[in-house]
Amino acid sequence: MFKIFIIEDDQSLVSLLQDYLHKFGYKTQAVHNFETVREQFEAFAPHLVLLDVNLPKFDGYYWCRQIRGISTCPILFISAREGKMDQVMALENGADDYITKPFDYEIAMAKIKSQLRRAYGTFAGNFNERSLTVSGLTLDVERLVLSRGNDRTDLSHTEVKILDELMQKAGAIVTRDRLLEKIWDDQVFVDDNTLNVYVTRVRKKLAALEIHDGLQTVRGQGYRLTPNWGNGE
Repeated sequence: MFKIFIIEDDQSLVSLLQDYLHKFGYKTQAVHNFETVREQFEAFAPHLVLLDVNLPKFDGYYWCRQIRGISTCPILFISAREGKMDQVMALENGADDYITKPFDYEIAMAKIKSQLRRAYGTFAGNFNERSLTVSGLTLDVERLVLSRGNDRTDLSHTEVKILDELMQKAGAIVTRDRLLEKIWDDQVFVDDNTLNVYVTRVRKKLAALEIHDGLQTVRGQGYRLTPNWGNGE
């Protein structure tokens, strides 16, 4: 049974979410003490988090970073903030998706199921016990790690999927549509700007390994990983 952790201070919404999620067989736990969110998260060990932005004491971006420090489980923001920058900030702080209030419960459920499939189900299964190396850059798909020489950086599930596609086709152009198709099976619900944010995050992870120009944008077409950084030895 999948466990979903709800970090939301609107108790009426929490009750509605829990009722809806229980109908689909999910186990839920909601935060009531916003001083100890991280401790409650660790004790519950959820498969997915639903997280609001406006919270008592610390905002959702803070708790997203805290969770990302100890877990790669999917995090979906649910917030009344509709601004583009709010969504960008959520993704840059480690979220996997963003749902604006008021929302359609069927769409929210589709996003939740999609994230769970990618992280633990059908799509995730394709990545078990597999790694890929291009010019000394190694992607450990199972452990969500990118390494070069003695340096390494942790990745989210979505970042792994983007790099997996780019590294498999290193030197060739990977279209935006191909990335959307591979990463988001429910792309009808995805804002195109979301891919831009994730590509920016992938570039930052590459830069952490001293690869600064390896991922190129091909205007009007997509992206290309050009392995001209050497073997890292």
